[in-house]
Amino acid sequence: MTERQKYVVKQVHKGFELRQYEPCAIAEVSVNDEYRAAASKAFRHLFNYISKGNEQSKSISMTAPVIAATRHTIESREWKISFVMPSGTMLKDLPIPGESRVVLRDLPSEDCVAISFRGRATKNLSERKEEALRLSAQKENYKLSAETRICRFDPPFKPGFLHYNEIVIPLISD
Repeated sequence: MTERQKYVVKQVHKGFELRQYEPCAIAEVSVNDEYRAAASKAFRHLFNYISKGNEQSKSISMTAPVIAATRHTIESREWKISFVMPSGTMLKDLPIPGESRVVLRDLPSEDCVAISFRGRATKNLSERKEEALRLSAQKENYKLSAETRICRFDPPFKPGFLHYNEIVIPLISD
């Protein structure tokens, strides 16, 4: 089974969870395009990074989710597509990317709200889930960041109705 990004559920609300994500390392590609095209363009670069390794290292195991993040709305054309590195991986342990488009960085531990859903994570479905999550979280008085993460857990060849996805939004820390 594919390793998933680690978190602890801190509280369950009607329709969403408050989670604390563990710190992790990510490989990320920035793309300026509409959501679907951005994810496709970045995936190849990220997959090449984890699968090829280099002379000093082996390939890196694929993990889940693949994250598409924007700081605006899902209508945005500014996307950061990321692969989460296996748990316990430190930046210093990762091979230097052969492409300048692939950037490695650490994500600190953070609290986020999350909602899961089934089906292909299209722009329209993801927008509806983001809106529902933001409304529900605001009713519970959570202060949300402008960032939205569309987290996809399944390969594109799997039938769309079987796909598992999440919308994750970091909280603003006081």
